[in-house]
Amino acid sequence: MKIEQLEAQHFPQVILLGNLVHGENYLDKDKLKKFYKMGLKNGLNASFVALNEEAQVIGFRLSYSAGQWPIDKWCTPEKWPVNRTDMAYFKCIAIHPDAQGSGIGPKLLNASVYVLKQQGAKAGIAHLWKQSPGNGAVKYFTKAGGVLVKLHEDRWLENCLNEGYECPICGNECHCQAAEMVLTLS
Repeated sequence: MKIEQLEAQHFPQVILLGNLVHGENYLDKDKLKKFYKMGLKNGLNASFVALNEEAQVIGFRLSYSAGQWPIDKWCTPEKWPVNRTDMAYFKCIAIHPDAQGSGIGPKLLNASVYVLKQQGAKAGIAHLWKQSPGNGAVKYFTKAGGVLVKLHEDRWLENCLNEGYECPICGNECHCQAAEMVLTLS
């Protein structure tokens, strides 16, 4: 397994994997291009892929650089340990079901953290899918040092209603919770 920075050549496989893990219409080419650009700063790329021996994407981590992402109603900046201009965003991670539990997630997170720190970020937040199988998303981020800031009800319902997102648990009317968590980058 090899960790590389996300590049346009990986987009088709990242979209397929993202939709497999997170639900239909989670990613498309336009969304991924936008997400990719938000992770570029000072000539550095904060998003990564994990490739198997056949150069197939078996995991990815999308991260946004500090100051380059929209702070919306699902964010609680008054509870963050750093100024909002110093806060990066961990958009999402996906690991192919056949490769889950093999340590890929922490390697992808570490790669993003390394670059985000070089870009000047002091911390990063994520909205973690609380209903992920076994609550694995929250457990993984907690193990990495993430701290819960707030739980948000119906975090992805608007995505269902406005973008055609289909939650793997709830279908086209998602009522899953998002755990807003902060990871201090030290």
